[in-house]
Amino acid sequence: MYDKGHGVPQDDKEALRWYRMAAEQGIPGAQVYVGNVYFWGQDTPRDYTEALRWYRLAAKQRKAPALNNLGVLYLNGLGVTQNYAQAHMWFTLAATHGYQHGNRNRDYTAHRMTPEQIAEAQKLANEWTPEKIPQDP
Repeated sequence: MYDKGHGVPQDDKEALRWYRMAAEQGIPGAQVYVGNVYFWGQDTPRDYTEALRWYRLAAKQRKAPALNNLGVLYLNGLGVTQNYAQAHMWFTLAATHGYQHGNRNRDYTAHRMTPEQIAEAQKLANEWTPEKIPQDP
């Protein structure tokens, strides 16, 4: 509502307040929204570690955009140590869970990897469960 100004004046800070309440209640779409606010620095300082935290919470619920966004963080070393195998794994999982650009992002990442790293990433993706997502960066 507040994020788009539907029926109320558009207000990013108020939108974040409502989305954060929903995110804290475990709503994965709200968790992705809050993560995006910190990733892009929308009306708040850019904070990749905080974005990582919210994306991980949504990823535990298999939210495809969160899985993809974790791949972006690992691909670029934002809030985490750069790790192509982890990025590849997250993009693979995003594609598996219906994210439209997951395969493209995975293939982009694969061009920067050795065959051994790709094999490791495929193994990680095959063995992945939400319980394996760490809580802290």
